[in-house]
Amino acid sequence: MSKVHLYDTTLRDGMQGQGMSLSASEKVRVVEALDRLGVHYVEAGFPDSNPKDVELFERLASTPLEQTTVAAFGMTRRRDLDAAEDPGLAALVGCFAPVVTLVGKTWALHLEKVTKVSRDENLAMIADSVRHCVDAGKRVIYDAEHFFDGWRDDEGYAHACIEAAIEAGAENVSLCDTNGSSLPHEIEEATAAAAALAGVGTVGIHTHNDAGCGVANSLAAVRAGATLVQGTLNGYGERTGNANLVSILPALQLKLGHDCVAPERLRLLTGTAHLVDEICNLAPDPSQPYVGRNAFAHKGGLHAAGVEADARTFEHIDPALVGNEREILISELAGRGSVLARAARAGIPLDDDAVRRSVEKLKEREHRGYSYEAADASFELLLRREAGTYVPLFRLESFRVVTEKRADGGVETEATIKLWVGDRRYIRTAEGNGPVNALDRALREAITEQRPEIATVELTNFKVRILDEHHGTASVTRVLLDSSDGVREWSSLGVSENVIEASWEALVDSLEFAFQPRPEHAGAEAAELPG
Repeated sequence: MSKVHLYDTTLRDGMQGQGMSLSASEKVRVVEALDRLGVHYVEAGFPDSNPKDVELFERLASTPLEQTTVAAFGMTRRRDLDAAEDPGLAALVGCFAPVVTLVGKTWALHLEKVTKVSRDENLAMIADSVRHCVDAGKRVIYDAEHFFDGWRDDEGYAHACIEAAIEAGAENVSLCDTNGSSLPHEIEEATAAAAALAGVGTVGIHTHNDAGCGVANSLAAVRAGATLVQGTLNGYGERTGNANLVSILPALQLKLGHDCVAPERLRLLTGTAHLVDEICNLAPDPSQPYVGRNAFAHKGGLHAAGVEADARTFEHIDPALVGNEREILISELAGRGSVLARAARAGIPLDDDAVRRSVEKLKEREHRGYSYEAADASFELLLRREAGTYVPLFRLESFRVVTEKRADGGVETEATIKLWVGDRRYIRTAEGNGPVNALDRALREAITEQRPEIATVELTNFKVRILDEHHGTASVTRVLLDSSDGVREWSSLGVSENVIEASWEALVDSLEFAFQPRPEHAGAEAAELPG
């Protein structure tokens, strides 16, 4: 298998996406996660563009990395200024990063409208800048900005730009589809011509996703001879984003047979993608290829039965290869196979009668507004009830919630709960910033004495959906809660015309799920995840 190097620009290009911002310490965490994954180059940004990047480079200089080489990013020298006198180049050659990535113009339109320099002066700016960094002991990657636009406009001049960089000592010239305007057949044709000109192993690719072709264009370039692929984790980036390395990596390695990272590192892909989403304060895309929660989710009964018989029937790869797992979604479309698969996964024994009752209960409750495909915890509790293995956490006597709105604008909410844990009766009252928060606090106070480990369970998300909005305030409400104990994540739901009752149902399911007996293998996958 031929080697293809991965070059991550999440910390520079990815941060140009709307709302993206990380502290220096958060950026170091991203670099460490990419290092565990086995990414070959991580572009840390401009060494002296702002105090945050100055701090980042200082931190990275003392951060031990096993797989990753840090690259500093900058531009070619300014016009009418010697390379040795350019402050930007001085910062690049003065930083610790062994690799310098220089971006320069390739398209005549930019020379006329942006830099206001002649074609010959632009070639000199490229050559002088590369040579200066090489002479200073740096390895240089040259980013040929707008290469494909320039190639369509004037193929000869586009080639002259990359030739200038190679002759000056650049070890790689990465062809940039900066506007994301190109299609795969154009990328493949232009990359093949550039690879023939530059030589084996010298060409890289940097694409954007404006036409929805970022990943496809990157793969087309590799087919045409590119041996370095630039992109961002989860496709972060300006406008519609950069090429998504999370999709590119497994496609290169599992589909095209290239050597990118060790198999045990590829299995960290799902965990790495989700970890970086968390660091960036973003919810993981459930439908992202390879790593999304829905990437290997099967809802229809025929599909579920097919993958149980032979996963190849409806799965393009083994999800374990990228650290993901198969999910059998439970809905009114489910049959016996789906129910049995979910029960087996949770270690719940179901006889034929229990399976029949579970299917009937599922369809009846879905008709009332429940949706179990997004509430794995609540469905597992349903199965346990039908199997007779359900262990209640407590027995409710009553609860009451009082909300007081004062004339000064203040709002106070208080919940009182009466319940039994075993043979002991507890009455607890707690205040909260709303009825659900108050109920949660009161319930935890009542249970903590006998279940102190409940403190590890946290509610991480709370979503409310109105199911029949034409009924206005009398509509049926569905509440979905996401929870975690630091190792596992799960979701529970409740449905009622009363939003507090729906929230209570979801809350109780969330906490009871945490204390159900688990099969021995549960949570094993999480041990491999980075961070």
